[in-house]
Amino acid sequence: MNTTVAAIRRYPVKGLSGQDLPAVDLTAGQAIPLDRRYGLLHGPAALDTESDGWRLPSDFFTLDRTEKLAALDTLFDEDTQSLIIRRGGRQVSRGRLDQPMGRTLLEQFFAAYLAGIVPGMPRLVDAKDGGSFGDTEEPSLLLLNRASLRDVEERIAKQPIDPRRMRANLLLDGLAPWAERAWIGRELTVGGATLRVIEAVECRPANNVNPDSGVADLALGPIMERGYGHAHIALRARVIADGRIALGDRVELTEGN
Repeated sequence: MNTTVAAIRRYPVKGLSGQDLPAVDLTAGQAIPLDRRYGLLHGPAALDTESDGWRLPSDFFTLDRTEKLAALDTLFDEDTQSLIIRRGGRQVSRGRLDQPMGRTLLEQFFAAYLAGIVPGMPRLVDAKDGGSFGDTEEPSLLLLNRASLRDVEERIAKQPIDPRRMRANLLLDGLAPWAERAWIGRELTVGGATLRVIEAVECRPANNVNPDSGVADLALGPIMERGYGHAHIALRARVIADGRIALGDRVELTEGN
């Protein structure tokens, strides 16, 4: 089948809304540039000023535990490193993530917006220099087969499921439902880049959250377990050869693997 890239998406701040891209240059051993580059620490983790680099996902505010983050519409301006936050169509905060004052302004907004969820002041941190606060220490991309998600919609969920719930980096089209499960351990060419598929990824509580309302209105993991005997909705892959990818690029298994 002719499998192609239907969407490319990055999440500049872990737990906040994504940003669609028409094309991107991938580098071996790295995530999509600026994907999960920043994160919002909470509780004791926010007081740890000595740690640098990757941190455990549980250190951050994410949709797994903080559904109301999905009610915020965030825009990221790469040229100025500015994060613009809107709620209900109205701008409620803005600040530069690369400047202390800009981070302080944003932290004050989140402290008020998330008041009562965890004690202490939220703190924005930077993974720096190609780093990423992904769910694994080694940078990766999440791949989602649109046909598999449609199969979940039609067979067991009995309702539309917005692909944005899955928070994937690449949305793939033109592939049979669940055919991607045969890719684990194999290499793919995506446009000019080469990826190695590492593992299947299970649903998380974040996937239950409606990206428009900020309400967890779906129990995706349990219904997949009942319907399929597993809750694997995406694939994790790592970039092993540099290259540019763009919307519409073909996705193919490399020969001999």
